[in-house]
Amino acid sequence: MNRIRKQFAPQVTYEAIQQPAESDNEDNESEVGDAASTAPQQAPFSAYEYAVFLLLGVSMLWAWNMFLAAAPYFHHRFRTDDWAATHYQPSILTVSTVTNLGSSFILAKLQKGASYPKRTVVSLLINIVVFTLLAFSTILMKDVSVATYFGFLMFMVFGASLATGINQNGVYAYVAGFGREEYTQAIMSGQGVAGVLPCIVQIISVLSVAPNRGGGGGGGGDTANDQNHPATPPQESSKSAFAYFITATAVSSLALIAFTSLVNRRSHIPSLSTTTTTTTNETDDNTSDDDSSDPNPKTRTISLWTLFQRLRPTALAMILCFTVTMTFPVFTAQIESVNQHGPSSSRLFAAPVFIPLAFLFWNAGDLLGRMLVLWPPLSLVHRPWGPAALLGFACARAAFIPLYQLCNIGGRGAVVPSDVFYLVVVQLLFGVSNGFLGSNCMMGAGLVPPEEREPAGAFMGLMLVAGLTLGSLLSFLAAGG
Repeated sequence: MNRIRKQFAPQVTYEAIQQPAESDNEDNESEVGDAASTAPQQAPFSAYEYAVFLLLGVSMLWAWNMFLAAAPYFHHRFRTDDWAATHYQPSILTVSTVTNLGSSFILAKLQKGASYPKRTVVSLLINIVVFTLLAFSTILMKDVSVATYFGFLMFMVFGASLATGINQNGVYAYVAGFGREEYTQAIMSGQGVAGVLPCIVQIISVLSVAPNRGGGGGGGGDTANDQNHPATPPQESSKSAFAYFITATAVSSLALIAFTSLVNRRSHIPSLSTTTTTTTNETDDNTSDDDSSDPNPKTRTISLWTLFQRLRPTALAMILCFTVTMTFPVFTAQIESVNQHGPSSSRLFAAPVFIPLAFLFWNAGDLLGRMLVLWPPLSLVHRPWGPAALLGFACARAAFIPLYQLCNIGGRGAVVPSDVFYLVVVQLLFGVSNGFLGSNCMMGAGLVPPEEREPAGAFMGLMLVAGLTLGSLLSFLAAGG
């Protein structure tokens, strides 16, 4: 941990201010006071705080990954209605992105008097309620009409997306106030973990069931609703869907307990409170007295346009990064193994396993990329040319899109007939580039004066959501191509 602590010491943008000795003359005090508004004031690194932010990162994306994991169950529920079966995924995507972007934008503008810890708590509570309802709907709503369940699902997606928007705003703003970039990296790494684990569970759940040979699987006590399709993936069952949703409830509950503990811990230790306040309202003597005793003091309100101007290269890089990234789910769901119909074909090459395996490679690369920023030479955000380099890198990532066209899309044949090329060169490296670029950009939110860190963190969260939304809309073009 000491090595990590040293790695994240401010390098170029800021220089640490040495505290004057008590015997120093009073002239130096005014200089230090002036510099304090631009120098990062860091509390000591805490492995406990790092772990809490890691868990918050896991919970931030775990809910959405459970929607993806439960997609076969939703298809099973809507199988009797062609329109619902065809449009439930685009509907989930539309409701999710619009709600997430709208809530993030509104909350990013509502800075005055904002309590980012409270926003985080509210978001986790909403997630707990939503996924508890979804879990029990797999038991209590088995016999409702398709239209009723479709409406219920869209309302749950709205609630989960609203919670995600609030959570991103609250967590990214709160962590930026710490002035420690490794905590931001912890959140990004937690998101990577949340992408890897569901893929592993999905692969194991398919491989754990013996393949159904031909005719419907014989006798036994199998229920009719899971025997409609040969080799039905276990994800289509109500029990699996219940497990997905209740797990999301458990993860959100654990994150809520950990985050509440962190907030209480810091509120009782003044020296560990966020350091964004002593320079906030220097012209207002009354508010400065109040701020000194407030564990969650107010920060300076700053417009989104001003934040964009100060963080322009990293903000644009963030948007471009996730705009390009959102093409990968479309291609990954369509690309088949070139060995699927070979003479020695393994179940690993069958679509129910190969597609989650491809997602696993991408998410594993994404997690690796998020961890690479811990190595000082690869932490670009501190370097004078770093923001411009990140923007250039974000544009260059578009080169991965033609690489997907070389693979076996829809079983039509591959220009490069190699699963290794697809899984390692395309999927893994595309994931690495996303994690590395996204983490560097998000860590750049801390490179502003201390009183602006929280709004900057919320702003970069908004840029992330904007990239996801734009990418989701453009992904329809990729799907059509």
